[in-house]
Amino acid sequence: MFTGIIQTLGRVVAQQPQGGDLRLEIDATGLGLETAALGDSIAVNGVCLTAVEISGEVFAADVSNETLSLTSLGQLAVGSTVNLEKALTPSTPLGGHLVSGHVDGMGKVVRRYPDARSERFEFEVPTALARYIAAKGSVCIDGVSLTVNHVDGNVFDVNIVPHTQERTIIAGYQAGTEVNIEVDVIARYLERLLSAGESSDQLLERLKNSGFLG
Repeated sequence: MFTGIIQTLGRVVAQQPQGGDLRLEIDATGLGLETAALGDSIAVNGVCLTAVEISGEVFAADVSNETLSLTSLGQLAVGSTVNLEKALTPSTPLGGHLVSGHVDGMGKVVRRYPDARSERFEFEVPTALARYIAAKGSVCIDGVSLTVNHVDGNVFDVNIVPHTQERTIIAGYQAGTEVNIEVDVIARYLERLLSAGESSDQLLERLKNSGFLG
């Protein structure tokens, strides 16, 4: 699990096609790889990857065909900048929201424009994802935990404050940029529970027992 709070920006230093899928090598200077071990999870643009090699400030991770088909990782090139976050530990402050690193699909930037000191971005997502996105709810975009301002059909918008622009790849987004989208995990489970025919009282009790409600 992750928080959606980006810890540092990394850089792709190598791509190695391997048996039909891909191995990425990423310079993660500033992430603290000295405390990482083989097999640890690292979110790259919001995608949970497993470190299979670690050498100094560089780690390597394999990207499966399934991940390449559902995310933007296949569009990365040597030199691409990426958002990085190590997995949660018991002492990690939960500054964003619970993020699994399991990307649900891709969206794209519709437009961006100034909004006081922030930048407001509009994103379009497939219909299959739009139903999980709610005003004032949480969404994860390329690994960044964000609050949804408004939703209009398949389009939603968020505000990006100066700090986030400086610390993530969002500053480089333009109309047409494709991004990884992970919806709030609670929304996924709500849909599953409702489809199972539970009453609202049963659903609330299950959520309470699972720790989602106080």
